[in-house]
Amino acid sequence: MELGYRRLHELGYAHSCETWLDGALVGGVYGVALGRLFFGESMFSRASNASKAALISLCRFLDRQGFLLLDAQLHTPHVERLGGHEIPRSEFLQVVRRGVAAPGMPGSWREFALR
Repeated sequence: MELGYRRLHELGYAHSCETWLDGALVGGVYGVALGRLFFGESMFSRASNASKAALISLCRFLDRQGFLLLDAQLHTPHVERLGGHEIPRSEFLQVVRRGVAAPGMPGSWREFALR
């Protein structure tokens, strides 16, 4: 998995949104972007609410860039508290078809994140 994600990152498809505190990485979320879709893979937190802060920042960034969907994979109370909701499979497949056909943003997102 690690090698695969490193390669996807090198190719500009795997991205992370990180939360730092006093120079230390304390939380984040990572996943894969295809077209105008982001498929979240995992979140982690070493400080209270750090992963939530990263997810909120990622959602705002994706919205500003015109992404159609952030797929959190699982519907959990945590995701729901942050505004996530389930959609029917038929709707999900329609969004995926539109999203992967849309122009993507491969490459580094660092320049966008610093704005």
